[in-house]
Amino acid sequence: MSVRPLFIASIGNPSPAYTNTLHSAGHTVLDHLRNWLFLPPFTKSRSGFFSASPDFTLWQSPSLMNVSGKPVATAWRTFLSSLSNPQERNAARLVVVHDELELALGKIKLRDGGSARGHNGLKSVMQALPPGLDFTRVGVGIGRPPTRDSREVAAYVMKKMTSQEVQIMADVAGQVSEVAREMARGVRTKSKAEPGFYRFESQSAHAYVTYR
Repeated sequence: MSVRPLFIASIGNPSPAYTNTLHSAGHTVLDHLRNWLFLPPFTKSRSGFFSASPDFTLWQSPSLMNVSGKPVATAWRTFLSSLSNPQERNAARLVVVHDELELALGKIKLRDGGSARGHNGLKSVMQALPPGLDFTRVGVGIGRPPTRDSREVAAYVMKKMTSQEVQIMADVAGQVSEVAREMARGVRTKSKAEPGFYRFESQSAHAYVTYR
C-alpha cells in the first residue's frame, strides 16, 4: 500500500511533431511507464495528459520544453487539491522526468534538489514552483554528440529515436517503475556493492541511480 502519493511529470516538446525525439525522452519513458504500472491510457485535459491510479499519477506536459514551468506548477497544484487527506498532501512527492544530455543513452540518475545544470526545461520548472519546494528529478540519459557546437547539439536532441533507442526507453521505464514503487512505499533500497547507488540492469541498458 502506498504511503506517499506520487505525481510523476514528464517534460519535453509536444506530440505529435516531437514524439520520440531525444529531447522528449521523458515523455517516451512515461508512455512506457504507464504500462509497467498498469495504469489506464492517457487522457487529455486542459493542463496536459493524465493517467492515474490511487497510488500513481502520471502527467505529460503539453508545452514546449523551455516553458514547462507554468504547466508543471499548475498540474502539481491541481493534484494536491485533489488529495482530501492532509497527511497525503504533506507526504505527496513531485517527480519530474527529463532528458539528460550528459548521461549515456539508457542510464538514469535521480537527484533531490540541486541546480538545473543548464537544462532550460528544469530552469523553467524551478522558477515556476514555490520557492524551496523539494522535488525529485529523474534524468534519462540520451548521450551527446562528439561536438560541443550548439547548433549540432540542438540538431542532435531534436532527432527521432531509432526503434532500438525506443526499446531502451521502454527498459528505462521498467527501472523507473521499480524506483517509483519504492518511493511510494517510503522505501529507498541501497546497493550493498555500491553504497548510495541503485543499480538496475537490462539487456539493452545499464542504469546507475543515485540520490544526492
